[in-house]
Amino acid sequence: MTDGAGTRLAAVDLGAESGRVLVGTLDGDRLALEEAHRFPNVPVRVGGTLHWDALRLWGDVEAGLRRAGAGGALASVAVDTWGVDFGLLDERGRLLANPVHYRDGRTDGVPERVFSVVPRDEVYATTGIQVMPINTLYQLASMALDRDPLLERADQLLLMADLFSYWLSGAQAAEYTNATTTSCLDARARAWARPMLERLGIPTALFPEVANPGTRLGPLLPELRAGAGLGATDVVLAGSHDTASAVAGTPLASPRTAYLSSGTWSLLGLEVPAPVIDAASSAANLTNEGGVGGTIRLLRNVAGLWLVQESRRALWPSGDAPSYAEITAMAEAAPPFTAFIDPDDERFLRPGDLPARIRESCAETGQPEPAEPGTLFRVILESLALRYAVVLDQLAAASGIAPDGVHVVGGGSSNSLLNRLTAGAAGLPVRVGPVEATAVGNLLVQLIATGRLASIEEGRELVARSFPITTVEPSGDWTEARSRFAALTCR
Repeated sequence: MTDGAGTRLAAVDLGAESGRVLVGTLDGDRLALEEAHRFPNVPVRVGGTLHWDALRLWGDVEAGLRRAGAGGALASVAVDTWGVDFGLLDERGRLLANPVHYRDGRTDGVPERVFSVVPRDEVYATTGIQVMPINTLYQLASMALDRDPLLERADQLLLMADLFSYWLSGAQAAEYTNATTTSCLDARARAWARPMLERLGIPTALFPEVANPGTRLGPLLPELRAGAGLGATDVVLAGSHDTASAVAGTPLASPRTAYLSSGTWSLLGLEVPAPVIDAASSAANLTNEGGVGGTIRLLRNVAGLWLVQESRRALWPSGDAPSYAEITAMAEAAPPFTAFIDPDDERFLRPGDLPARIRESCAETGQPEPAEPGTLFRVILESLALRYAVVLDQLAAASGIAPDGVHVVGGGSSNSLLNRLTAGAAGLPVRVGPVEATAVGNLLVQLIATGRLASIEEGRELVARSFPITTVEPSGDWTEARSRFAALTCR
């Protein structure tokens, strides 16, 4: 690590529920974080379609950079976001329409229509990506199949992080880790899967050049420098997919330690040196996403705390909802192992009355319907922990690596009950922290790009020195619960 004492950098981290602009300061052999601006990310339904409010988010990004710049010069800035969603630009680089939200229903039934043209096994063999209707491939296929005029008018496609990076720098690129989430990239060639896309009628000229994390796009645009008082601030590509940044910012205990980026989605996986694309990984619907430093993130997407978030909205629609800490306390007080659900059941993917859908699922499987909120949330959290245990077994079978523990980061790592349940269900120690691993990983890539760190390994050592890490040991007998969960999810 070179002497970068006092270096300040900004991480723009846009999550599915909220966004934030954080400032990282490298102070000797420690990295300190300060929140400059936090803001909600609220999708908007217009004309029956669910959209991201991209321009409002951009306004908050600008406001956050102004606040960050007020504290002193910033060496660089980088953006990370959720994957799969995108904006379409015209030939002058103007956004044609507000990006559609991945939870919109336009992809219902689309994977099956895609597989009638390109068989499922071929899609997976090419991309190595878990089949999920939210993936960019199926969003674009829905537009192509329906002859959406917006697709015909578009000149360029930018994933959400790349769109914000373009608005910051004026440079267009497709950051590699985010591009891998789309199901549009050839996993082995690390290039767009153009023959497959062309068979589906998706115009391949839309896709920009793929660039690696750490690429320097150029300085902030002049109007942004003037408005924020930032001066010579470089725009850098982080691991632009938020999970790539989160994993980069996780100080794993060993190469066999699994990571769990816990938030609206749960991303549970292992770092491996090359894609694992075979019958076992396909049967388990595992995904091979690009990582920082040339690694592959072999993982599984699990529904995550979206189930808690949306149930909270449904139970308290007037806005008087208890805090997440209070909800966790309710679940802690509820009886254990009353019922389980499959968190990945597609009925839970879309917004709406999730408590009713959970009760419906329990009734269908001959289990008691959770009537009290505490019991409902307990059912969700125990089911997530049991799903994690199943995925860990699948990861071990596909990779040949038996995990020796799980390291939980992200906002969901603050849920102490879920951490304990995960340790118990998996029978493995669970290490916890940092909460802001995504922003931390974003900052590490910037520090490498600007020559202040030599590698991600050195960066993870910096993280371990800078943030508290706690450990939860497994407890309790989960044998019967695992057996019941396996029986209901195999139906």
